Amino acid sequence: MLTTVVPITPAHDGFEQVAALFDDYRAHYGRPPSSQLTRAWLHDQLVRHRLAAAAALRADHVCGFVTTAVMPASLMLGTAWSIRDLYVAPRHRRNGVAHALLQHVVDEARAAGAQRVSLQTETDNIPARTLYTEVGFQPVTGLALLNLTLAPDQRDSPTSG
Repeated sequence: MLTTVVPITPAHDGFEQVAALFDDYRAHYGRPPSSQLTRAWLHDQLVRHRLAAAAALRADHVCGFVTTAVMPASLMLGTAWSIRDLYVAPRHRRNGVAHALLQHVVDEARAAGAQRVSLQTETDNIPARTLYTEVGFQPVTGLALLNLTLAPDQRDSPTSG
């Protein structure tokens, strides 16, 4: 089945499907589901241009999404894109959807003149790491990821964003 990747804004017909899938994604990582709060948060992030989103469509049904943030790359006097979230509905996995979403981001970043695209995942997420290296992403050595949790009611994890 053909997978089409399209940019998503709050005005797009697929936004509600993406928001629902985003809530599933959060639940997958142990967060309590809250479709209303998730929808409002995602809407706000997209409207404020803090995130951009794209959806993978099959027969007009959203089967996956990716979110990205564009950041200054000050040492290179350019920009770097960061993939913040990538999720494919369980029934659509292992069918090229995640690959199509990743390729969309790489193509868009390249067209925008970005210097690099980066992402992070858990070290034990072997299927994801395998896919990322197949697309061309390489592990970064010599850097450490450090977090400072600011709100006492938020659990910090490598995937919290």
